Amino acid sequence: MTDKTTSHAQSETGTPAIRPMPKVVPITGTDVIDALGAGLMDFRRAPVYGLVIGAFFAVGGLFVVLTAGALNMSYLSYPAAAGFVLLGPFAAVGLYEVSRRLQTGEPLSWSSIFGAMWAQKGRELSWMAFVVLFIQIMWMYQVRLLLALFLGFRSFSSFEEFMTQVLTTSDGLMFLAVGHVVGAILSLILFSLTVVSFPLLLEEDRDFITAMITSVKAVFTSPLPMLGWGLVVTLVLVVSMLPGFLGLVITLPVLGHTTWHLYKKCVVNDGQEAA
Repeated sequence: MTDKTTSHAQSETGTPAIRPMPKVVPITGTDVIDALGAGLMDFRRAPVYGLVIGAFFAVGGLFVVLTAGALNMSYLSYPAAAGFVLLGPFAAVGLYEVSRRLQTGEPLSWSSIFGAMWAQKGRELSWMAFVVLFIQIMWMYQVRLLLALFLGFRSFSSFEEFMTQVLTTSDGLMFLAVGHVVGAILSLILFSLTVVSFPLLLEEDRDFITAMITSVKAVFTSPLPMLGWGLVVTLVLVVSMLPGFLGLVITLPVLGHTTWHLYKKCVVNDGQEAA
């Protein structure tokens, strides 16, 4: 991993020189497929790490849903679960480190993986985690706001009652439609800000603003491949949530490893070449 002690290069005169922005290069759909193949290979090469991280994330999702039920707010189970999945980029940091070590030939161990994650606690990656959390809070806030606007300030005794109200009334269907549109917009914003920012911050000594700008540039440089990948991620995560989040045990590590390789294909850092 690169030296984390300074974020500026030194010029010949000894004065700090601003580092250039990471270079973003265009990718194609073939690059996305290649990255997916590399992600699957990483999962097969080090399955234990992926399965444990995926299982931990799946248990977290179940905890969120069960907590909503225990608080007699089961009608929030679906939006709470969807909001929890937004934390996926942060949860995948350990997977990025696994892929990085596999790519560089460094040894794998739980101490090295958790050590790399723990080392980020006081660095810029922590600010990116805050950005993700902020968008999750916005997601839950807009759900409550839309509930009040379309269904009124009322509670539901069960998730079944809530779904009946949503699926059989015009107000409920409008809530469902508007909620999914707003959710899609927030998801697109989050995807654009984080698709390569977390891997970049893990590998490079960069500030989180630079990481987010680079991530957005990557999406705008290759909109169709990137948005296609975002759609794949969304569909895979939705399907993975259906069997009690158990699908995430497998799909989260594969998606995480793939994201690392996608980052290596579209972002060129100092002295590096795109994969």
